[in-house]
Amino acid sequence: MTTPVSPTAGRPLPPKDDTMILFSDINKWYGDYQALADINAEVKKGEVVVVCGPSGSGKSTLIRTVNRLEEVKSGQLLFDGHDIHAPMGSAALNRLRSRIGFVFQSFNLFPHLSVLENIMLSPMRVLGVKRADAKTKAGQLLERVGLSSKAGAYPAQLSAMLFDEPTSALDPEMVGEVLSVMRGLAHDGMTMMCVTHEMNFAREVADRIWFMDAGRILEKADPETFFRSPQHPRAQRFLSDLRAH
Repeated sequence: MTTPVSPTAGRPLPPKDDTMILFSDINKWYGDYQALADINAEVKKGEVVVVCGPSGSGKSTLIRTVNRLEEVKSGQLLFDGHDIHAPMGSAALNRLRSRIGFVFQSFNLFPHLSVLENIMLSPMRVLGVKRADAKTKAGQLLERVGLSSKAGAYPAQLSAMLFDEPTSALDPEMVGEVLSVMRGLAHDGMTMMCVTHEMNFAREVADRIWFMDAGRILEKADPETFFRSPQHPRAQRFLSDLRAH
């Protein structure tokens, strides 16, 4: 017996003037494994969407398609009206990427530092590189990937921010600092997609929560509805397991 999907979870959505990110029938495979299945969803301008679900559910893959770190097999993905996965040259792709900030799971950027300062930090602190030399090298790296114009940019100056488990490798004190910065960005109206297991943060900051499992968005809801009365049985079990722990 197939478990029913929430009625709002798989419906194709037409683009609107207030839509920043639009997923239309997105599918992705790794060989025979389907990582994303029939994704239809939208993120409005200034909206904070938290993507949650069990490990291996496709959350990180989904968020990485937004700036084409992951290619899709079929479907259309629009970012502010531009088709991210349409054939385009590297220069055009880099122009789109320059409007999207990304904080990865495996290494964390500092939102209070500029793009250039983030790149300079590690060579200076870890390798002892002089500031002037680190600045020159950082500028060269940004030029190589077409992002020289964003050297002095901060997250708040970008069109959207994507967070892939930004607190997973941090100690509790740093987790609080990062979440505080993210709350500030949300308060300032930044469009954000965030993959996280920090459910308290999701409850407090998210405008919408997407629950994923097996490559599908099974439920979309506002935080109050999701945490009080999730509709999909898999989401109910997920929250029950969280409360039990």
